[in-house]
Amino acid sequence: MIFDVDGTLVDSNDAHAAAFVEAFGEFGFHVGFGSVRRLIGMGADKLIARLIGRFDRAIAERKKAIFMERHLPRLRAFPKVESLLHELTCEGVKLAVASSAAKDELDALLELTHASVCFAQIVNADDAAHSKPDPDIVRAAVDKLALPVEQCAMVGDTPYDAAAALRAGLAFVG
Repeated sequence: MIFDVDGTLVDSNDAHAAAFVEAFGEFGFHVGFGSVRRLIGMGADKLIARLIGRFDRAIAERKKAIFMERHLPRLRAFPKVESLLHELTCEGVKLAVASSAAKDELDALLELTHASVCFAQIVNADDAAHSKPDPDIVRAAVDKLALPVEQCAMVGDTPYDAAAALRAGLAFVG
């Protein structure tokens, strides 16, 4: 079972959207919360390009800093996530994470689940050439699990998770 993290295990989607709005504003772009929120689940590279017509690394870096400093400290995992992950592990299900987040951000988010030890594999932005909705991150997770695609499924919360899973040949639970 391959899990997305943001919006699936941790209630963080609104926080990401708010951090993007703040970062865009600091760079002189007035982008509304709703415009950003509907794209949460895409990699930052694709989201930024979609909203301002090009990727801007400085905006991405500033968004990440804002998220980590201002928003992450008040986030929580969804109820029962810890017990779900432990129960699946006890049942012998191999678990992995497939996230477009950077390693340091992903590690901090997984810490909120109190169950990061349950994951046999953790795949982040460094493990794939292209972010969601491209299938690269999901394929990397399948490869690291060393299981046939037919024995894997992905759990996520956005259409971008679904697209990545389906393009990688996995069943999707949303």
